[in-house]
Amino acid sequence: MYDILIIGGGPAGLSAAIYSGRGGMKTAVIESSMTGGQASRAPRIENYPGFPQGIGGVELGMAMLEQAQKSGAEVIYEKAAGFEADGSVKKVQTNAGLREAHALILCLGTKPRQLGLDDEIKLTGAGVSYCAMCDGAFFRGKDVAVVGGGDTALDDAAYLSKIASRVYLIHRRGELRGAKAAENAVRRLPNCELILGSVVEKLKGSEALESIDVKNLKTGEIKNIPVSGLFIAVGQTPDTGWLRGKLGLTPEGFIIVDENMKTSLEGVFAAGDVRIKPLRQISTAVSDGAVAAISAIKYIRERQ
Repeated sequence: MYDILIIGGGPAGLSAAIYSGRGGMKTAVIESSMTGGQASRAPRIENYPGFPQGIGGVELGMAMLEQAQKSGAEVIYEKAAGFEADGSVKKVQTNAGLREAHALILCLGTKPRQLGLDDEIKLTGAGVSYCAMCDGAFFRGKDVAVVGGGDTALDDAAYLSKIASRVYLIHRRGELRGAKAAENAVRRLPNCELILGSVVEKLKGSEALESIDVKNLKTGEIKNIPVSGLFIAVGQTPDTGWLRGKLGLTPEGFIIVDENMKTSLEGVFAAGDVRIKPLRQISTAVSDGAVAAISAIKYIRERQ
């Protein structure tokens, strides 16, 4: 039996673990894959306070993990599949068994949004990727494309430009929407070409990606571009399908919380990208995790 179970080991979950452990709570973080969350996939993070020269995503995630463990939190590498939170004891079902706690903090994060193209799933891992840092090395010296216009897409294009022969950055709007500094840096890259006002219409290749058809939304012209890799960075969707019907969610699937990170279920809190919020950044996730942990500690102590 734990005092607090945290589901998800990204920045929000690890921040919650630090505050929970330091608060004297018996704490465990349940993580299905790798701690650090989406942040660990960023080649370089330059907008997190305290690192004026930037820091690698993996490096930051490992530092957060070390700090959480130092605070006394346990990390359990299992996948949560369901929970019961009607009573005073919250029960989480994982692929390895049942975990129990007095309070839960849901830091489930998000998963990459797909383009919805034919053969997209089939070619995932065979040219189609949602993580430039994870898979970029497979495309050294080859031509690749990035789809998206936000900070992640810009970061991916900059990272891939150091590995690939040529990088095409494709965005459906006429203007990019990421940080201006990042956009300017990408525009200066000699091997990066911006294709704006356009969308990827079709993926081509039987066993592996060979090329993409790109449609200009203004003229309707379709251009075939030979690429070996396509990195999709068009946003995230909340990983909450298994929670629907159990607690309050927005139509898009984000968890509804109050300013104290309380959900519609007593003793259940949510933090990070998975909750309804105007800004999803590492800094806001860390803040959410701290608030959720303090709220969970208060909830437990009021019932002792």
